[in-house]
Amino acid sequence: GHGKYQQRIQATITSQTKHIAVEISCDKEDTHNLLSDLGLPVPRQYMVYSESRAVRAAKRIGYPVVLKPLNANHGRGVSINLMNEDQVKTAFEFARKHGTSRAVLVESYLTGLDHRMLVVNGELVAVAKRVPGHVVGDGKSTIKELVDIVNQDPLRGVGHEKVLTQLELDNQALRLLSEAGHDENTVLKKDEIFYLRSTANLSTGGTAIDMTDLVHPDNKVMAERAVNAVGLDVGGVDFLTSDITQSYKEVGGGIVEINAAPGFRMHVSPSEGKPRDVSGKVMDMLFPPGSPSRIPIAGITGTNGKTTTSRMLSHILKSSGHVVGMTSTDGVYVDGELSVKGDMTGPVSSQIVLRDPKVDMAVLETARGGILRSGLGYRQCDVGAVLNIQSDHLGMRGINTLEQLAEVKRIVVEVAKDTAVLNADDPLCLKMAEHTTADHICYVTLNPGHSLVREHVRSGGRAVVLEKGINGDMITIYDNAAHIPLLWSHLIPATLEGKATHNVQNAMFATALAYSLGKTLEDIRQGLRTFNTTFFQAPGRMNVYDEHPFRVILDYAHNPDGVRLLSKLASSLEINGKRIVVIAGPGDRRDEDLKAIADAAAGHFDIYICKADDNRRGRGVDEVPQIMAKELLKKGIAKDNILIIPSEEEAVNKALSLAEADDLVMIFGDAIVRSWKQIINFDTHTSQAKAQNDKQNPTVVSMLDSQDEANSQADSFELEKGMKIVKDERGVRVVAEFSEDSD
Repeated sequence: GHGKYQQRIQATITSQTKHIAVEISCDKEDTHNLLSDLGLPVPRQYMVYSESRAVRAAKRIGYPVVLKPLNANHGRGVSINLMNEDQVKTAFEFARKHGTSRAVLVESYLTGLDHRMLVVNGELVAVAKRVPGHVVGDGKSTIKELVDIVNQDPLRGVGHEKVLTQLELDNQALRLLSEAGHDENTVLKKDEIFYLRSTANLSTGGTAIDMTDLVHPDNKVMAERAVNAVGLDVGGVDFLTSDITQSYKEVGGGIVEINAAPGFRMHVSPSEGKPRDVSGKVMDMLFPPGSPSRIPIAGITGTNGKTTTSRMLSHILKSSGHVVGMTSTDGVYVDGELSVKGDMTGPVSSQIVLRDPKVDMAVLETARGGILRSGLGYRQCDVGAVLNIQSDHLGMRGINTLEQLAEVKRIVVEVAKDTAVLNADDPLCLKMAEHTTADHICYVTLNPGHSLVREHVRSGGRAVVLEKGINGDMITIYDNAAHIPLLWSHLIPATLEGKATHNVQNAMFATALAYSLGKTLEDIRQGLRTFNTTFFQAPGRMNVYDEHPFRVILDYAHNPDGVRLLSKLASSLEINGKRIVVIAGPGDRRDEDLKAIADAAAGHFDIYICKADDNRRGRGVDEVPQIMAKELLKKGIAKDNILIIPSEEEAVNKALSLAEADDLVMIFGDAIVRSWKQIINFDTHTSQAKAQNDKQNPTVVSMLDSQDEANSQADSFELEKGMKIVKDERGVRVVAEFSEDSD
């Protein structure tokens, strides 16, 4: 299982097994007294610490007697059917040798056949009659040769490696032979049986015969009461009786031991009789039919916006009362606390979250690199989202085109079980609808006139659409023909009053994911309205600092599309002064990618400071900033407005020192924590933040209600060659003409 639903099992000890119950079962005297107090059948018993007291106890009980260690298992140190004082003394030392305590138990000897009765979750599920390890004479072979013949059975192995254990001519076997006047070279008569063990444990060479269907109801109730009294969820009762089909009240018998971590071999592979699926009974106890074993998982991938969307969704879920485990580029977070720092977007980090017993919801940012190296780290997710497919990491690990990148990232929606969330404004994402088997497809679009989405909505499909209203842009949910206005985009702090369109889109994806996970509209509204891109809530994701006379925005954008969105935002903000940017690109990107980053920023700023990341990834000290500076010159940026400062720390300081009142400084940083410290420690000036205009009573144009208005907004949706539109119970999507869906 995952998260809070996970269960653990080792051998036959489970996460529900109580420690005190195991302690009681391991202390044979405590177990005996507990069962005796309940009126259950047990032999007379004394605990002794010396040979003399053992002899006295045996006389008090009356011969024959049994001696065994206080706390041993697998029949170790047990001697039975002792008839005199000398045998008791020898057995006392034998028991002492195999026990971890100085105490030895002396019991009355019960006659009868040895039965193991397995109780799981308070119910008797299997009974096996156990036969001690033995050989059968053929009139010509020695006992040693007979042992070798028995051990040739392919079902017998060393220890627990097979369903039966090999016989051994060890000290106990030799003692029993000696007591019978035999040795290993004795030739037994034909069909004569000789037992090489005094106990019937499978671990010492015994065999088992299934008796589950024959056990008497009184014996069944007795076993269940005994295990419940000790407190074990899985317990084995060692019960001696002459006939398990008859009530112990009539034919006698007694419980000689209660076992924690009982072996299953005798039940799943008996030497005779019907195998019993006792493991299935344990699984039904740990995971009752209909109960969850896995926590809900949201898988999120794409080129840009993954971390912000993951953080938004996590905030919505945490605000609604969940313990959320999140993986991201910044690290692994559990319930809002950083657990492991670093770029944790691969399968190892997913497992960290899924193995945490506190977590009841998982939000897993999934990056290209982790998928290519080791896969997802989970077999399926409840909801999966692909935000966009844009140019980044091309030319690495055999991924050279956007189409190839899309093939890698679409695996997140391929394994989505309930809902696949796709960007309808990205053609490569739109095509992924053909490859998902999720119950629902939810499109996200900034375009209220998107013709395919409109058709999808009319068909009852799910979508999140940004619609125009008198007070601004309204995030709207469509589901099963219902039109649900959710929230004005400018009321989400992370959107900078709606100007940061990329965060508007991220909020829409978070909405689609949260809605598909069953969150209420109020939960989603409250989560989005209290999510801000502060350094402490979303480090490196459009962190705005307004405490200087100038504004500073710090962001981790490191590819052309990310830089383009932030650069356009910089141009759209009302700034009375100049705009300064610190720009760079990862050293392992292609030259053309670095030039594209410079192109994306060109024309949006007044001063450009080109720097390099601390990790230059094989590049020269100033190689990356030189490439970007040359590209800016080609784009018409004046040489005097371009600075090359390879050190990121020095570049950030320079940008801050150049800034004056009413300026804007945008920093595309790599060492986010260090850069943020530089920003907040640079100056002590303060300024008041803008008040949010929280208007209510939304008025929007519904894609369903106002056909005239919708038609005026509609744009033509052009199909690519070889593609066609398919409509079914999940809505509308585009598929290849040759695909199975097109039949």
